[in-house]
Amino acid sequence: MAIHIYCPKCYTSNGLDSELCSSCKTPFGKDRRYRVAVTIKGRRFTRVVDNLTIARELERTASSDLVREEFDITHHKAKKKMPTLGELWEKYLPWAKDHKKSWKDDEWYFKKHLEPRFSNKTLDGITSFDLEKLKGELKKAVTERGTPYAAQTIKHILVIVRRLYNLARKWGIYDGPNPVSSVKMPRIDNQVTEFLTDEELSMLLETLNNWPYDDSAAFIKFALFSGFRRGEIFKMQWSHVDFERGMVTLPDPKGKKTATVPICQEALDILQKLRRTYDFCFPGKEGKQRTDFKGPWQRIRKAAGLPGNFRFHGLRHHFASTLVSNGVDLAVVRELMTHKEMSTTLRYANLRPDAVKAVAQKVGQLLQPKKEGRAVVGLVK
Repeated sequence: MAIHIYCPKCYTSNGLDSELCSSCKTPFGKDRRYRVAVTIKGRRFTRVVDNLTIARELERTASSDLVREEFDITHHKAKKKMPTLGELWEKYLPWAKDHKKSWKDDEWYFKKHLEPRFSNKTLDGITSFDLEKLKGELKKAVTERGTPYAAQTIKHILVIVRRLYNLARKWGIYDGPNPVSSVKMPRIDNQVTEFLTDEELSMLLETLNNWPYDDSAAFIKFALFSGFRRGEIFKMQWSHVDFERGMVTLPDPKGKKTATVPICQEALDILQKLRRTYDFCFPGKEGKQRTDFKGPWQRIRKAAGLPGNFRFHGLRHHFASTLVSNGVDLAVVRELMTHKEMSTTLRYANLRPDAVKAVAQKVGQLLQPKKEGRAVVGLVK
């Protein structure tokens, strides 16, 4: 029997005298929560509650109930009713809204692909074979647009199931195996780095300079010169911009806490020319936060003659690869891109092929024997 301080960030248990989480170093404030764990005859009962008084009362009550077998956990009585995946989802969704920025994606995938097949099945009734069958069906199916499902989409669906089972175990409502552990995940090639050739960049800028809708053109130009994510630009407000220092504060960027990032003069000039009618720098309808830019991007991309598969996010790839190709230190690129891990910077900021080719053409000079007083041409300008 034990009571511990519960860390809502990494779900670990800590001693009652702890001020910081022993795992993720999150400080415990006045709103700390407590995990009650009672084990009797090999059976375990766990709950998370909001204050220590309730935790101590629950510990006493749970101990008595377990002894009296009121939780139906011994072999003499029937086991507790096994929850269905649909019932687990109802517990998961509120948790996801508090812990995941992409919870709406999870909700859409669950409603579309998992609920029709598994919602009424109990957790111990879903097998690895069931999930392999689902994976096979999705590989052969097409989306509403008539295109095959991407490997990343299929993997995302399986990851949702895996997370549901893992949380069910942590929450003490399921103690069986995770069926996803025996399913081979689709292989994802996410190392592709998009970039614009000099000709494509010129065409894009020429199109933007002549585009009849200034706000749409400014949105794309700013993305190109700042390297910001589309969602970060959606959230930008004038109060986030420091024109004197040339800095923009990004509240809660992907994978990182609020960050203040410097931007170039060209990006600042774009902002200077915008109307400041509303709080948002690039407002949507009625001055509210913009939530989509698909239509304008597709029209401008087509008008500029860019490849049909070049995404808006490719502007961010181009930003990073241009910096690296021109000798900017990866640590600096990481800060400008607000990447949490250096591995992400390495993935996004690959050298552009033209830069690699330029270096390759100088290899012959480097391999020549050096003569006294002769300087070797630098590898990179």
